Amino acid sequence: MTDSRIGENANADSRSSAGRWRLWLLILVALAGGAYLMLSRMGKPRVPNAEASPVTPRPGIPVAAAQAKVGDLNRYLTALGTVTPFYTVTVKSRVDGQIVSVAFREGQIVHEGDLLIQIDPRPYQVQLEQAQGQMARDKANLTNAKIMLARDKTLLDQKVIAAQDYDNQAAVVGQYEGTLVADQAAIDNARLQLTYSRITAPITGRIGLRLVDPGNIVHATDTQGLAVITQVRPIAVLFSIPEDDLPRVRKDVHAGDRLAVEAYDRTLRTRLAEGTLLTYDNQIDPTTGTVRLKASFPNTDYSLFPNQFVNVRMLVDTDRNVVLIPTAAVQRSALGTFVFVVKPDHTVEERKVEIGAAEGETTSVISGVQAGERVVVEGADRLQQGSKVRIRMASNGGAANPIVNQQSQSPAP
Repeated sequence: MTDSRIGENANADSRSSAGRWRLWLLILVALAGGAYLMLSRMGKPRVPNAEASPVTPRPGIPVAAAQAKVGDLNRYLTALGTVTPFYTVTVKSRVDGQIVSVAFREGQIVHEGDLLIQIDPRPYQVQLEQAQGQMARDKANLTNAKIMLARDKTLLDQKVIAAQDYDNQAAVVGQYEGTLVADQAAIDNARLQLTYSRITAPITGRIGLRLVDPGNIVHATDTQGLAVITQVRPIAVLFSIPEDDLPRVRKDVHAGDRLAVEAYDRTLRTRLAEGTLLTYDNQIDPTTGTVRLKASFPNTDYSLFPNQFVNVRMLVDTDRNVVLIPTAAVQRSALGTFVFVVKPDHTVEERKVEIGAAEGETTSVISGVQAGERVVVEGADRLQQGSKVRIRMASNGGAANPIVNQQSQSPAP
């Protein structure tokens, strides 16, 4: 009985083990079939589906470009300058007295000879009348002395008086004649003091703030002035340039050329005024190695103000008929200077160039770029030789227009 059960269990275990082997064999066959199908599909070329959407070509890199042009490039010297008036006058009183009226408005443009301040003239009018009265009395004395002299001449001829008496009377006449000269000087002085009581503008210019009010007593010895007048039209600008640039300026000045000078604000974007160079200093500052220059500006619109700091640009030379490109197109590397030129097939060529002078946003090219070729001015940092590009609008909101003649351009920093 026991042996029969043991035999049954052994048969059951053998059947279970055979089933598991068949299951694993089926799994291995399925995996092998899947791997075969996968390898067979990878080995065959893919046939595009006629109904699938076409592949979209990759767009070019967006860049802004400008066209190289032939034009003239102005060469400038730039410096920091100070607006300086040709004349500045502190108005003071030349007589003592009380201010009775002020005839100007603060900040007003006054002209030479305009009345500014009136000092009480009555004391000086009295002095004038006194001098005139003294002169009238001395004139009468002179007339009487001359009559006495004529009478003594007759008596001397008749041997009635001595010659000494005649000579004494002649001296009295001379004395009164000298007194009349002194009296005339006193009258002139009194008139001059009366004139000084009217304080007038010595120059034409802009008057500053009033420094004294009506009713105050002023003296000729006062150190404080009554007002300050500054000539603002025309006006000068003082600036310095390196001593190495002086020969170019001297050559033009000695040739009689009037070098154009422009004054700009601190950003070098807004032109304030245009003028001409007057002269240069007679010595070089040894501490800075610079020489001072002086330019004159008409300043008809009063755009320049005394002691104002301005940026000065002086035209010293002009390069004629050169190839011009935007300065932004110039790239630099360890191998030298280059630009990206846009070819007709909208690919770029990295081209080495020789750069000439640069002024603001424009640079002249000696070699490497021809007139009419387009160079990349924005987006060059993402380009390399042969990159496909797409011309877009410039970052300033407008198209990348070709550059123009530098003579018609306003400067940029």
